[in-house]
Amino acid sequence: MQTVTTIDELRAVINGWRRTGERIAFVPTMGNLHRGHTTLIDTAKQHADRVVASIFVNPLQFGRGEDFGSYPRTPDADSAALAAHGTDLLFMPSEQEIYPYGRDCVTVVDVPGISETLCGESRPGHFRGVATVVTKLFNIVQPDVALFGQKDFQQVAVLQRVVRDLNFPIEVIGVPTVRDSDGLALSSRNGYLTAEERQRAPLLYQTLRYVADRVKSGDSDFASIEIEAAQRLADGGFGPDYVAIRSSVDLAPPEAHERDLVVLAAARLGKARLIDNLLIN
Repeated sequence: MQTVTTIDELRAVINGWRRTGERIAFVPTMGNLHRGHTTLIDTAKQHADRVVASIFVNPLQFGRGEDFGSYPRTPDADSAALAAHGTDLLFMPSEQEIYPYGRDCVTVVDVPGISETLCGESRPGHFRGVATVVTKLFNIVQPDVALFGQKDFQQVAVLQRVVRDLNFPIEVIGVPTVRDSDGLALSSRNGYLTAEERQRAPLLYQTLRYVADRVKSGDSDFASIEIEAAQRLADGGFGPDYVAIRSSVDLAPPEAHERDLVVLAAARLGKARLIDNLLIN
């Protein structure tokens, strides 16, 4: 695996692949990699001849008081994991390389509507930061396909909208969530959990399954189900942010007759803010 830190270096490598007609997959990350990330790499290899990964902790997607400064940074372990899974090229840029005029003077990409609900409501500006950095990375790498974990369901939806609206010739693929044996979705922020909190954490996924079972049984009183689910989390020691049943197509509040649904939840447990979702068809 080759590692580069500048846009010019990265483009020189990719241009060589392009000249031989190779298809390129891209997996952007913020590092501190786990099995969910390496699953993205493994899946990317099924869609392309070459796999590019990036590691960049993006300051624009962290709000005031969030964990940008303390976000885990493990570049040596990350590089070893990516190499072991057959990544061809790792891009590890500095903040100056990505934002040459500073983080406060960057052209931003805003996706109205879909960015302002759910996590966007509780983390104002978060998806603007995500959309901006991924748009830049898409322009830098110019992949044929990009892969993201479906644990961040709203993020995938936002980026699919970016690709459609800005006419990128890129296929955005959401890869199913990777979970521990007890159902907890793998996340870099799981490392914030204490041993006792880790024992309680699977309640988040259990609550999503409870909601899905209620809906599948024919209960269409979605508001009541959401309130009850949030209370289950609170009773289990979580600080619920939201539990929401939405259309899986556009994340809009669904009509009672809709069948392509997703239940999404975000809740704090100790220092960790955990998110998860479950499709309901």
